[in-house]
Amino acid sequence: MSETSSPRIVIVGAGPAGIRAAVTLIEAGLHPVVIDEGHSAGGQIYRRPPAGFIRTPEQLYASEAAKARALHAHFDRLAEERRLTYCARSSVIATHGGRLHVLGEGGVQVIGYDRLILATGAADRVAPVPGWQSAGVYSLGAAQIALKAQGVALGRRIVLMGSGPLLTLVGAQLLKAGADVAAVLDTSPWRQQMRGLWQLAARPIVALRGLALRARLGGRYHAGVALELIEADGSGVTALRWRDAGGRQRLTPCDMVGMGWHLRAETHLADLAGCAFTYDEQWRQWLPKTDLMGRAGNGVYLAGDGVRLLGADGAEIAGRLAAAACLADLGRPAPSLSADLRKLARLERFARGLACAFPWPSQMVRALPDDAIVCRCENVTAGAVRESADFGGGEANRVKSLARVGMGRCQGRYCQLAAVELVAAQAGCAPGAVGRFRGQAPVRPAPIGAFLGKG
Repeated sequence: MSETSSPRIVIVGAGPAGIRAAVTLIEAGLHPVVIDEGHSAGGQIYRRPPAGFIRTPEQLYASEAAKARALHAHFDRLAEERRLTYCARSSVIATHGGRLHVLGEGGVQVIGYDRLILATGAADRVAPVPGWQSAGVYSLGAAQIALKAQGVALGRRIVLMGSGPLLTLVGAQLLKAGADVAAVLDTSPWRQQMRGLWQLAARPIVALRGLALRARLGGRYHAGVALELIEADGSGVTALRWRDAGGRQRLTPCDMVGMGWHLRAETHLADLAGCAFTYDEQWRQWLPKTDLMGRAGNGVYLAGDGVRLLGADGAEIAGRLAAAACLADLGRPAPSLSADLRKLARLERFARGLACAFPWPSQMVRALPDDAIVCRCENVTAGAVRESADFGGGEANRVKSLARVGMGRCQGRYCQLAAVELVAAQAGCAPGAVGRFRGQAPVRPAPIGAFLGKG
């Protein structure tokens, strides 16, 4: 097949999954188009700082520095050799009928595709805490981005809260960089964390590495806490009120709070591409349905944390699998990936262990006071969600229409999971029965001028 008759394969996302998918296709003689929002490839986990940044890869990526260097160098070489088309600083804001609407520095352009690989990754999964709408409250990912990309901490005295590996990692990274981390508060009690141990043993080195990071936190780390209130004044956050595992009330002065409960798959484009979804009880979120190779139907393939929350190593494998599935469906020779499938099963066991050990705080969310803000974009309270659930019959999109929860610029990325918990509690059903917010374009805020060709 000549280059002119080769199918047009577009990959959205240039993190570990997108990079490995591109490499696999190139090795098969194809020329993929890679679209990514970053200024250079690497994704969130291997995010690259701007030119002239003084911190080394070892300081940025720690034990993963060698992997990051290798991925960056491989992708950069392929781009320089023009074996792929790389659209950096570009965001896919809609897809329909085999076409992507891409917002870049020159406005919106339409890119057609024959096959589409979505490697859109994941973002912070946050849960509302009274006062979280105050200035000075960030996600853990935002704190990590500021540290990696700018070399700064987002506060002079920092409290981190939530649960999961990212909580420990960001705390250790901030401490190593010289930041003043006053406390790291984990809502998962020790007993719950122990329940995931046998599955976490699927990756003993990674588990031990996490324990070593936890040890660096020392007495700053507290498990099994209850989060009560983020206090603030006109200038922003002033303190966090919480209870320790023994029920004693604590007040920790701070001017910055970082929060996050593991990750939330980024699925908006998968939704617009027509993928089917299923509610995962353990992860407590809706995830796209695919086969083991990442096939989602209609020429769409999914890879990475946008479909399975398996981390960077799992994302690389998923990228190769999705590309191999694409090649096979095109009738082209595909590499044998039986070893990758076996490793994927092991990573899946480990990920399930994480989900068990560091669960989404559903009971904390359901117990929110009525005046607590759930949707920060639209200033919607927990009471308004509950009231709308009574009128909306316990269905997510009816509640969305009535209360405006999830109708702001983030399109429910921060509030949907909490809103569903509240609706389910009010309706007396499981969260999976409530449904999910329908996706809509544009999936990112876009200036009207971009559509008019004015930049």
